[in-house]
Amino acid sequence: MTGIIDFHTHAFPDELAEKAMAHLELEGDVKAHLDGKVASLLASMDRSGIEQSVVCSIATKPSQFEPILAWSKRINSDRIIPFPSLHPDDPVARERVDQIRQAGFRGIKLHPYYQDFAIDEPRMFPLYERIASCGLILVMHTGFDFAFARKRIADPEKILKVTESFPGLKLVATHLGAWDDWDEVERLLIGRKIYTELSFSLEFLTKDRAKSIISRHPDDCILFGTDSPWTDQAKTLELVRMLGLGQESEQRIVRDNALRLLNSAGEG
Repeated sequence: MTGIIDFHTHAFPDELAEKAMAHLELEGDVKAHLDGKVASLLASMDRSGIEQSVVCSIATKPSQFEPILAWSKRINSDRIIPFPSLHPDDPVARERVDQIRQAGFRGIKLHPYYQDFAIDEPRMFPLYERIASCGLILVMHTGFDFAFARKRIADPEKILKVTESFPGLKLVATHLGAWDDWDEVERLLIGRKIYTELSFSLEFLTKDRAKSIISRHPDDCILFGTDSPWTDQAKTLELVRMLGLGQESEQRIVRDNALRLLNSAGEG
């Protein structure tokens, strides 16, 4: 199977990667698989047979928008698909969405823990409205995050509220709906037309439970993702293949769904 698309990866500018990765490893008490550089991601993709990776940035303060946008332009290529980030506290956050679209990018990454917001806060609604009107994809960290206290700021109930309030928003709920909140994912999200990707979830679920959740969700709404550099892309791909979903479903997950969603970006 060729042309695999990884919908959830991270990287940093070379001059920042070592410091950033050391800080994140310490903060999360986790050891990364890669060093956080784009060249290392590309080498991992080559080893794993992955054609393209979406690289998600996270702006932890408003002033990081311009550097992230500039770096995203530099790394943009046939194989690297950057999703820049903006900070919700930026007084011109909605205008930043327009800048991202005008620069030709297809999506945005937001992270409620690193950016200190609950995803269903009313202050976020004008931002979602602008993202939806621009037709951009929103990759949102959902569920808990092992580097933070377990506040329910990105749980399935809130995801459902956002998707029902903004049916035109191309939201991708990460980590099989909500990381380590999969009971609530099964109760509230499974079976609904809500995009999710598989990163950092198959490693924590039994094969039978993962297959059950995936099999009961619309198979045109599931994307392959790894959260590299925090996981091994080849290992995550092998975990997908071990589920025994069937060739057609697997093809949709590792490529076709992502390709269709990416091609739809810019359509409001």
